[in-house]
Amino acid sequence: MRNDDRSLSVAILGTRGVPPRYGGFETFAGELGKRLVARGHRVTVYCRSSLYRGEAREWNGVRRIDLPAARSKYFETVSHAGLSALDALARSFDAVLVCNAANAYVLPLLAAARIPVAINVDGIERMRTKWNALGRFVYMAGEALSVGFADRIVADAQVIADYYRETHQTASEVIAYGAGFPDEPDSEVLARLGLTARDYLLYVSRLEPENHPLEVARGYRDVDSPRPLVLVGDAPYSAGLIAELREVAANDPRVMLTGGLYDADYRTLQRNALLYVQATAVGGTHPALIEAMGSGGAVVAYDTPENREVGGDAICYFTFGDRTPFAEVVSSALADPAALDAWRAKARARARMFNWDAVTDAYEALFRALAFRP
Repeated sequence: MRNDDRSLSVAILGTRGVPPRYGGFETFAGELGKRLVARGHRVTVYCRSSLYRGEAREWNGVRRIDLPAARSKYFETVSHAGLSALDALARSFDAVLVCNAANAYVLPLLAAARIPVAINVDGIERMRTKWNALGRFVYMAGEALSVGFADRIVADAQVIADYYRETHQTASEVIAYGAGFPDEPDSEVLARLGLTARDYLLYVSRLEPENHPLEVARGYRDVDSPRPLVLVGDAPYSAGLIAELREVAANDPRVMLTGGLYDADYRTLQRNALLYVQATAVGGTHPALIEAMGSGGAVVAYDTPENREVGGDAICYFTFGDRTPFAEVVSSALADPAALDAWRAKARARARMFNWDAVTDAYEALFRALAFRP
């Protein structure tokens, strides 16, 4: 059997798990995993048992292995990755994909066992304001371990690949995320939340400082519009920030906090939003941004190199300073319905560039190269 015909056994560790309900890495693991299974490969995704109580052992053909994690802001991710790596040593995987540079400390263990391994390093995570000095050190060490012990480094944006080349003098493979646009009926979430299609603004993200939920909510006070601003998301270690958001919402009836919404509810909100707000400051390619671009609404995004790499000239950009301030950009967009229609068309066309099947092609080739390395 030729190497390009053989079925592979692949493990993905370092995410919260599947079904995807929590963030970009989980969406990635789910979309990649189920497509690899459809191509005849055996895929295992390690999942955090505290988040998936009662789930079946398989999801869309992907084998799920539930393992515990320390319930701690600083140790939850790395503790679960460590247990996952130890479990992987006892199994015969052809290749392992580690997600998140914070989990790179497991790479020497996998390398010592001669298990072919790649790491998707995510963004420049040490820049996130939620991390203290220890957290930033872990990510800096993770970058060095990724360079020293991974067989391949994967960046989901050219900006991240450039960073690794300039900072660590090492090459990485750029494989962006994709986006899916299922043809499905809307859920009842609009009626449940009292929303009207194409008459609300939508923000979706983990409620963490570098994603700017508070700046978005406060900035909307300067936008003269009766339309609701719907903020979808949650975070396990952001109680103070969420309390501040609730205070803003209590003083502005247009601001709506829904908590986490997933699957059909999430996609229904995206499809029917008039304007989608992407305010992330850190990270590479954000699946939610691509999904919003392809779902039919116009998009405004925080002005970062990563967001510009995804959005190009198909979306508008804002800052929270004096240059292109958030309220000004949003007000301008809402004041011109014809322009919004044009932006919608451009965003949808550009989103088609980000295709999960093409992403799967690239990872399948990567896993084969790892499995059949000399």
